[in-house]
Amino acid sequence: MPKGLAANERLIVALDVKSLDEAKALVDKLIPAVRIFKVGPGLFTLYGPAAVRMVNDKGGKVFLDLKFHDIPNTVASAVKSASDLGVLILNVHTLGGSEMMRKAAEAVKGLPERPLILGVTVLTSMDQKAVDEVGIGKRVEEEVLGLAAMAKAAGLDGVVASPQETSAIRKKLGEDFIIVTPGVRPQWAAKSDQKRIATPAEAIKAGADHIVVGRPIIEADDPAEAAGKIIEEMES
Repeated sequence: MPKGLAANERLIVALDVKSLDEAKALVDKLIPAVRIFKVGPGLFTLYGPAAVRMVNDKGGKVFLDLKFHDIPNTVASAVKSASDLGVLILNVHTLGGSEMMRKAAEAVKGLPERPLILGVTVLTSMDQKAVDEVGIGKRVEEEVLGLAAMAKAAGLDGVVASPQETSAIRKKLGEDFIIVTPGVRPQWAAKSDQKRIATPAEAIKAGADHIVVGRPIIEADDPAEAAGKIIEEMES
């Protein structure tokens, strides 16, 4: 991913809505100011590839956020299928292990326009208490850094990680390793169920290549205005 991206190329808007019509309306309001849209499990479960095609047909690009986590061959097949849809970015869960991630990377190796493959580390809704509860037994940052290093060694292009670990990942794994950061909340927005969060400006300063924002934009009275404010925050 080239550095020096414009702020509007760094913003990924999560289409976490209940219908394809709602998603279409949002994309219409936000393009061309916003270039990349996240299609997650909710929308994809209801509408499948049609949700991806809708964004592509309108001139946007898709981050397919399905967090594939299964046996290596199954994940490799899913990654290839997602690539055939023409997505820009997709993700797998790093807790699936090194072999699974290697198979995912190999599934698209050599394709002329392959998607970027990212590894999900620890969800931004999880704090230290939640990590302890599932038996990981490490500090959150230590776990995230270990999973990110595994992802790079397995051939993935980058990771999805919270703003609180972004600076450490960038320092450890270099400038060419892509970091996509959810859990971003502008100063004027509610935290909701996110715990490890930062503002747009803080996330970019820490080293994020892209930030993912959902509710502060999609639930705004004027989504385009909200997106514009976030883009301004990133540029500040």
